[in-house]
Amino acid sequence: MLTKRIIPCLDIKDGRTVKGTNFVDLRDAGDPVALGAAYAQQGADELVFLDISATEEKRRTFAQLAKDIAKHINIPFTVGGGIHSVADVAPLLEAGADKVSINSAAIKRPELVDELAKAFGSQFVVLAIDARKVGNQWTVHSHGGKHPTDKKLFSWAKEGQERGAGEILFTSMDHDGTKKGYAIDPLSKLNQLLRIPVIASGGAGSMDDFLEAFIFGKADAALAATLFHFGEIKIPVVKEYLRSHKIPIRV
Repeated sequence: MLTKRIIPCLDIKDGRTVKGTNFVDLRDAGDPVALGAAYAQQGADELVFLDISATEEKRRTFAQLAKDIAKHINIPFTVGGGIHSVADVAPLLEAGADKVSINSAAIKRPELVDELAKAFGSQFVVLAIDARKVGNQWTVHSHGGKHPTDKKLFSWAKEGQERGAGEILFTSMDHDGTKKGYAIDPLSKLNQLLRIPVIASGGAGSMDDFLEAFIFGKADAALAATLFHFGEIKIPVVKEYLRSHKIPIRV
């Protein structure tokens, strides 16, 4: 059985790590490179760095950030934000990133998933999906959660898989930053629907939340930010708790 992964996520705006609730009310959480290095030392399995304002500001993710991160960590990391083409990705991978995350650009032009998978391999492509429940449907949002789209969570995730995405990073906007637990029902449905790994994101508030994401949500990995950035729970403590509950985890 493959081990489950714990992944701290660093949302970056103006060179700093920030965190909010339901994608708004951002507050400073520190230097992204220093935080990433600390998480690697604590035993994080991977890291995700998202330049959350790159798409809105119509600029590319800084390759220099990837270089700085790569110098200080020894675990895989994903970089996302402002990626619109194969040309945008090559400098990031050359700088040391192991994967790239795409979101709004893929919604606008789904062929981007195919192009990146063909150029670099599916294992390098993470399709990030931000969604919230509107009526009875989970509606996909773009531009850092600011714009609702006509895409629906499950059909878009399935299309992303078929186009060549290697992983799905699903963030429930309704749960983001609330510390009330992950969106277990849609998470479980995604994992039943797809054959590629699904990363749970949005809502981690306790060690039980991680446990439920793995047991009931069937997630392959659990991503968290607030808990780790503000020192509420340490990664080794989470991992030992999961191990004690028979979750296959690297400690």
